[in-house]
Amino acid sequence: MTIQAVVFDIGNVLIEWQPERFYDRVIGADRRRAMFAQIDLHGMNDLVDRGRHFTETVYDWAERHPEWRDEIRMWHDNWIELAAPEIPRSVRLLRALRTRGVPVFALTNFGVQTFDQAIPHYPFLGEFDRSYVSGHLQVTKPDPEIYARVEADCGLPPQALLFTDDRAENIDAAAARGWRTHLFDGPEGWADRLVAETLLTESEAA
Repeated sequence: MTIQAVVFDIGNVLIEWQPERFYDRVIGADRRRAMFAQIDLHGMNDLVDRGRHFTETVYDWAERHPEWRDEIRMWHDNWIELAAPEIPRSVRLLRALRTRGVPVFALTNFGVQTFDQAIPHYPFLGEFDRSYVSGHLQVTKPDPEIYARVEADCGLPPQALLFTDDRAENIDAAAARGWRTHLFDGPEGWADRLVAETLLTESEAA
């Protein structure tokens, strides 16, 4: 079946998402390791990705851990520095697909408020034909429900969707539904896949 839409994850595909790197720079690697060992900050962020309010969630966790209050609040107050920088070639591939008239969707674990905050910094986030944001859907990858909701909304059969994500469990869940998939480990390999699928030429994918 011909590919009729390309589906992008966002974190570590279009925008680098490495919170530990931010904390290493700001508070030092030793203190960061101690904090992350004591507090499940990624679990906190998962709540936001499932639809919980960003400010309320982070500030509540900060109050629950007063010894790390200021550092936890950085997750909120400096969030755009955690979600940075963009991955330029991936953005070019997104735009090249759109120029070719290939529908491009986003399927991302992202909070409602954080996604809204990211768009002014990363205008390409507003360029998708359809955006499936977990905070709005209140379900996250790799839950099969989120893929089913994409299929129901876009009206395309699973085999017509080509999906890239940097997490194997998200790719595996999509593949189990019949989606075509690409485990993202850098824009070079993704570009090669798009060329192999004849969605882009080599020059368009450069």
